This record gives sequence, C-alpha cells and structure tokens, in this order.
Amino acid sequence: MEQKRIVMDAAGIDRSLTRIAHEILEKNKGTEELTLVGIRTGGVFLAERLRKKIAKIEGVEIPLGILDITMYRDDLLSTNRKPKIGKTDIPFSLDNRKVILVDDVLFTGRTIRAAMDALIDFGRPKLIQLAVLIDRGHRELPIRADFVGKDLPSSLWEAVSVNLTEKSGRDEVVIE
Repeated sequence: MEQKRIVMDAAGIDRSLTRIAHEILEKNKGTEELTLVGIRTGGVFLAERLRKKIAKIEGVEIPLGILDITMYRDDLLSTNRKPKIGKTDIPFSLDNRKVILVDDVLFTGRTIRAAMDALIDFGRPKLIQLAVLIDRGHRELPIRADFVGKDLPSSLWEAVSVNLTEKSGRDEVVIE
C-alpha cells in the first residue's frame, strides 16, 4: 500500500525560495554578472520564481535561461524509453557569468553533471553554483548544492515529487 506524505506545503516552498534568493545575493554580493538557468522542467519554474524574488529584493531583473539536458544524460543508451527532447533557451553568453543552476530535486548528482556538461557548450562561466529545493542524498557523484531549500533524507525506494502550481496546479513536496 502506497502512502503519501506531504513534507513541504506551498508556504514552506515560498519561504525556502525567499531564503535561497537572499542567500544567492549574499554569497554573490549582489546581482552583478549573475544569471539563473533552470533545468527543464521543475527547475525552470523554480528559477522563474527565484528571478522574481531577486528582482523584488534588488530591483534588478537578472537573465534567465532554460536548459534541457536530455542529450547529455549518461543513461540514454541503456534505457528502452524514447527520450523527449525539450527546448534549451539561453539567449545570452555564459562567458564570465556567475551561473546559478536551478533544479527541483538533487538525488544521485547525474542530472547536475549532465547540466554542467550542457552549460559548457554555451560558454565558459566564471562559476557555477547549484540551487535546489530538495536534497534527498544518495549521491553517486561528488556534487553538492550551494543553496538548499530542504534536506530530505529518504530511502532509495521512496519517490520524492515536487508539485508546482505551474504544472500540477498546487505547490507541495510529497514523499511516497
């Protein structure tokens, strides 16, 4: 029998994103050279929200890019599923920029590795920092997030779902 447990509600998600926005600004000493790049799909929605929060705090709208990592995944050949390729939209140079890579859940680290490989095809950033809403552990690669909404230790057989209003009509993080 599957049990669902809500581990973060809409207010918790909003508070976490507000905190992350402030942490990004503090660590980077403002918005100079700062860009946000959301990993398709959940990371894009979170990056858009962070962009709005940063604009509200600083009065500056920073560039936002969208990254699809499908063709950079290391499991493309080992799966029978046909990959859905989404659109990458980074309409600016990443050269010498501080890139905040945004995703919803950090798990094994393989998605982030693929995202960093993809980013390098768009230029040479000054630095790449990682912001995630949920860090659930179980890393297979030496990758860590710079900004985390919530550490959520979970077992390998549990599923962590980030539901966002933009896609599912409600904001919540659920563990099953």
